[in-house]
Amino acid sequence: DIYESEVFIVTVPTPIDSQKVPDLKPLKSASATISDCFLKAIRSNAFENKKIVIFESTVFPGATEEICIPIIEEGTNLKRNIEFGYGYSPERINPGDKDHRLNTIQKVTSGSNEEVRKWVDYLYGSIIDAGTFTVSTIKAAEAAKVIENTQRDLNIALINELALIFQKMDINTKEVLEAAATKWNFIKLFPGLVGGHCIGVDPYYLTYKSQQIGYSPNVILSGREMNDSMGLKVCKILLKEMVKNGITINGSDILIMGFSFKNNCPDFRNTGVKNVFKELKDFGCNVSIFDPWVDKEKVHNMEKITILDQIPVKKFNAILIAVGHSCFKEMGIKEIKKYCYDN
Repeated sequence: DIYESEVFIVTVPTPIDSQKVPDLKPLKSASATISDCFLKAIRSNAFENKKIVIFESTVFPGATEEICIPIIEEGTNLKRNIEFGYGYSPERINPGDKDHRLNTIQKVTSGSNEEVRKWVDYLYGSIIDAGTFTVSTIKAAEAAKVIENTQRDLNIALINELALIFQKMDINTKEVLEAAATKWNFIKLFPGLVGGHCIGVDPYYLTYKSQQIGYSPNVILSGREMNDSMGLKVCKILLKEMVKNGITINGSDILIMGFSFKNNCPDFRNTGVKNVFKELKDFGCNVSIFDPWVDKEKVHNMEKITILDQIPVKKFNAILIAVGHSCFKEMGIKEIKKYCYDN
């Protein structure tokens, strides 16, 4: 039923595979679907007005024009900028954020030529209260999106590394960060597990393209390595504390509080908690997870991991608060400790 549409907006996922290589199958499939729609429109004489395709999915610079548009051209024999135009306007959705919504976040727009660029900007400008920012090329818009999360990933990696250093020096990381943040230009971030469909994924799109053109992105990959390794590091910190307290690791009962990729959010895609869970299981621990925010059935279907409906009335050898949900903070440490053995 969509073949008569004049505008097609593509918002499919752009994940990575097990080798951390961009998985463009959804994007290619969507492009093929648009190609089929164009063909149907031609056969039904519904192709009178020029069609516009706008991509929003996060990709490496060049993906739209090098991968998506050729699929449409080859499937229809239509020519870009003659019989159809295309634009790119990266999504800026922040799951669980009630303040930064679609219409309150400034939108970057671009188009395949001046005419399309102005039209795409007008289209989004009609619904975005925060306004738009137009760039001259599709590649520039793609690059702007992919570096937003790459920069944040690197900043968090630095804080994670600092936290590991300070731990060895017996320095309170939070206190140090609070003190440093009194300077106006210090970026205040906290250490933790990096997950989600953006920050833990997007940098690999940029490094993939970078390596294709012969440049080794050492800094970006080092940041990714640091953040990807935090699950194991958190696990080792917990096990070390257990050993200090005379707790036998193998067969111990551990409760993890939180499974989503960030606080007060039901999204568990690429959650870093999964790595902690797997590492603890590998050490022979009996691990339970409680998270009132996530869809328990979805987690079980996608990850084969069981999420508890409630914290059981039993004692655990250790509890790891992995996600800072407000409900956990409201419980308070004293209440949470009641589920632990005295040691």
